[in-house]
Amino acid sequence: METSRRNFLKIGGACALGLSSLEVADAFAKSKIFLTEPQAATAKRWAMAIDMKKCWNSKSGCKDCIAACDWTHNVPTEIPVKRQEVKWLWKEKYENAFPDQAETMEPEEVKKNPFLVLCNHCLNAPCVRVCPTQATFKGPGGITMMDMHRCIGCRYCMAACPYGARSFNWRDPRPYIKKINPAYPTRERGVVEKCDFCVERLQVGKIPACVEACKEKALIFGDLDDPNSELRKALATRYSIQRKPQLGTSPGVYYLM
Repeated sequence: METSRRNFLKIGGACALGLSSLEVADAFAKSKIFLTEPQAATAKRWAMAIDMKKCWNSKSGCKDCIAACDWTHNVPTEIPVKRQEVKWLWKEKYENAFPDQAETMEPEEVKKNPFLVLCNHCLNAPCVRVCPTQATFKGPGGITMMDMHRCIGCRYCMAACPYGARSFNWRDPRPYIKKINPAYPTRERGVVEKCDFCVERLQVGKIPACVEACKEKALIFGDLDDPNSELRKALATRYSIQRKPQLGTSPGVYYLM
């Protein structure tokens, strides 16, 4: 982390010395991550649909998807201060997930049940536009990705995200992880993190951990641009809603009702 920050300051110094913005951009671009393995799963645009009927029918408010996400990505789950919690995938009340639709005449079944929320991997992601170090960038298949080694903790992305999908590490998160998954890197204090659609699993041809863990098969992940994908077929046959689509971000998460 400290090395990355020093590099950032070096690049900033290069700007001050008059080096071209293109040279600086090239320096930033070197660490970007792409799905390059032969077995990697690929898509023009990755997206997710959540079948809320199946989700609500799960036994005793099942949270298998959340538990799988937390363990896979070493998300700290025991931070004692609520406002300092780190979340990648979690549940929200209807009025919190869809504040712009709180006055609509949705059935009571819809309004009384919780909704899974996560990064929406927007096509027009405001977080990407405001990140000064390109720690947040658009990766393969339209995934909004994070290079947490490049994050300087400015939190511009958090201010820009209209979905509250990003968390800041106010403290070292590692003491608050029940059991560390050695296959995924832990973070340090002072960086932002969020859902990345399990890009590290896509790299080896696997589906996201939350999708794999859902016993009800409520999570559908696929290529939004492929009319033959399971995702597109589900969206073609079911009514769906999105979070704050009027903002023009083109979110990549749909809720099947």
